[in-house]
Amino acid sequence: MEDDHPTRPATDLPWPLTGADALREELLAAYAEPSRGHHGTRHLAEVLQRLEELADSGAAYDRTPVLLAAWFHDAVYDGERDAEERSATWAEEALPAHTDAATVAEVARLVRLTEHHRPEPHDVNGCALSDADLSILAAARERYDEYVAAVRSEYAHLDDDVFAAGRAEVLRSLTDTPALFRTEHGRARWEQRARENVARELAAIGR
Repeated sequence: MEDDHPTRPATDLPWPLTGADALREELLAAYAEPSRGHHGTRHLAEVLQRLEELADSGAAYDRTPVLLAAWFHDAVYDGERDAEERSATWAEEALPAHTDAATVAEVARLVRLTEHHRPEPHDVNGCALSDADLSILAAARERYDEYVAAVRSEYAHLDDDVFAAGRAEVLRSLTDTPALFRTEHGRARWEQRARENVARELAAIGR
């Protein structure tokens, strides 16, 4: 991952639909809500940049549904367990006016997949989105620590022990697989650093 690449401003983020600027602005407003920590506009921009990086590396995926799924994957985020489902439902309600039914269905499927990040090996769209979403785990140490602090701020209502237990469960569920990343580029460029970062975080919280 190129950690020194600046994050694009929100006005310059790739949006694959023409004639749907109002929807784009609604989504940007959702990501810009003050209650967001990690799951805000910066995260959206980084996911979209990582998708471009994957495409540049030769990863094949269907651009329109994957980019739309990136925009919708955290459209709803309030710390509740069904956020992915509500984000997918928003996509199913908003997108039919702008694209075909097959694209809408694929966007919703991909958004739901980000709840667990376990795409099948043949699912090129799911593998690309999952890797882009999880690429923050492979950030340079300073950026990773910022990410951890931002996630903690989203759960400020939880005490430290409860948060640590939940956080450890999430991290272990992600890394308890032969490969955290599913694309060739992700495994080659992000896997080792991500596992090092996660191990360091787990040690820091004593889990």
